[in-house]
Amino acid sequence: MTEKAATPQPTGLTVHNQSRVLDVAFDDGSTFALPFEYLRVYSPSAEVQGHGKGQETLQLGKRLVGITGIEPVGNYAVQPTFSDGHNSGLYTWAYLYKLGAEQATLWQDYLDRLAAAGYPGDSGRDAKADMTVKQSSGGHVHGPSCGHKH
Repeated sequence: MTEKAATPQPTGLTVHNQSRVLDVAFDDGSTFALPFEYLRVYSPSAEVQGHGKGQETLQLGKRLVGITGIEPVGNYAVQPTFSDGHNSGLYTWAYLYKLGAEQATLWQDYLDRLAAAGYPGDSGRDAKADMTVKQSSGGHVHGPSCGHKH
């Protein structure tokens, strides 16, 4: 029970459809700007996470995903509906906080998993985005939809 009491509670959630970012503010003063792509690739659903360690499904091509709706689930979570139809993830306050607090590490892990699977740079982040994208020496981001034959 002490763990629940220690979980910061959200004081605000703002969906920014144009910039594809969910702003989340917590009662401990923390605020996080969570890109929709990041939320989608780290969905807590079994479809993405599997049913145990090592069963995760790498999500590809989610750079332009939007959020078409977001519903509260009791007093402990929200359930977004993404523009690709995915809506089975329940994002608890603790999970949203973790995604915010560990964003840099988790995002780099995602980029590393993409590269290991043969999709370097396929995270789909625009060059001007606030998350780092690994680029080839020519300064062009390469991936399966970049227009080059690989």
